[in-house]
Amino acid sequence: MSYSAPSSRIAPVTGAAPIAIPAKALLPWAMFGLLLSVIMLYFVGAEQGALSLISGQEVHEFVHDGRHLLGFPCH
Repeated sequence: MSYSAPSSRIAPVTGAAPIAIPAKALLPWAMFGLLLSVIMLYFVGAEQGALSLISGQEVHEFVHDGRHLLGFPCH
């Protein structure tokens, strides 16, 4: 058996160059994410009692475990 050394003509591996995304393109998505986060925080943390926008306990019961996970007391 004979062993041959690997060829020295191996092509270099080039990766894809990262694409620069301008801040103007990210701003609407960042604002949307912030708005969605605030709405979710309201429903998990404050949707009960005097601040309730929706009557009944359906929303409270739906997010009940999330309330305790985030440290909101509810009973």
